[in-house]
Amino acid sequence: MEILFLGTSAGVPTKARNVTAAAIKKVKGKSWVLIDCGEGTQQQVLRTSLSLIRLDAILITHVHGDHCYGLPGLLSSASMMGRKLPLTIIGPQPIKSFLDAVQATTGLHLTYPIEFSDVELLTDPFTLPGFMIEAAALSHGVASYAYAFIEKDIERKLDPERLEALGVKRGPDWGRLHRGEDVVLQNGTRVTRDEVLLPGRRSRKVVIAGDNDSPGLLERLCEGADVLVHEATYTQDVVERLGTNNRHSTAGDVASFAQRIDVTNLVLTHFSPRYQYDRRTSPSIADIENEAWQYYQGRLFLADDFAHYQLSREGELSQKE
Repeated sequence: MEILFLGTSAGVPTKARNVTAAAIKKVKGKSWVLIDCGEGTQQQVLRTSLSLIRLDAILITHVHGDHCYGLPGLLSSASMMGRKLPLTIIGPQPIKSFLDAVQATTGLHLTYPIEFSDVELLTDPFTLPGFMIEAAALSHGVASYAYAFIEKDIERKLDPERLEALGVKRGPDWGRLHRGEDVVLQNGTRVTRDEVLLPGRRSRKVVIAGDNDSPGLLERLCEGADVLVHEATYTQDVVERLGTNNRHSTAGDVASFAQRIDVTNLVLTHFSPRYQYDRRTSPSIADIENEAWQYYQGRLFLADDFAHYQLSREGELSQKE
């Protein structure tokens, strides 16, 4: 599984960071899913190998502009590129109202259908190519959600010893069984794939949260998670100076939660523009990192725009060069 950040700034873009968006995909796969779509996201996509034609779905965490103002332009561009396949959009109901208003007032015509699902009505996991999607409500100024991506279609290997014991000779029959087909031997015995496949590995799970001032709300969704991606808009000292957290989390809030539930990999994002990219200045991203390290002992990452992470089969996250 791979995560590619397309925007990591909170509220407004900076010279170094665009507003929120991220992509998730299977390794070596062409299809992908977009989580949030702040203004300028399509411009960020152009600087990657991602294709709007191969986009399976867009998941919006909440209706604030830095998470959704890029939707109309991105959808329009996909249409102008000749997209025909339906596109799934999952999000709070106001997202559909927003898109309906844009289409009605600007004459936006799409060459493909939009299949919208209200996240508030998702009581069962939503199936996408390569993933099962679950959601959980968060705490913010508007309805905000987190999404869990649970890997499906885990490849299973053949058990050579079992095949030999059943009398299945090495050759085309092995390929058929691996593809999920039954095989009938010369003696009339039927062999099914479940009889000769080794158990599959554990499905990996990535949780990507929207804006949220209460990380504890993610406890159920994070059960069995390998990675938590969560906003860390502020540090505690800035919140004390402001007198409010504006319904966001601090780095310490998120790090304490991640440590308590034992998430192995924590990625912080959605940083207030007051934190400079240059770590030699203050306040800077280093302040957020230092606060998180006070509470968390796992693998910690602070996302940059175009930071590309890969999750190994063993559940270890690493940054790709």
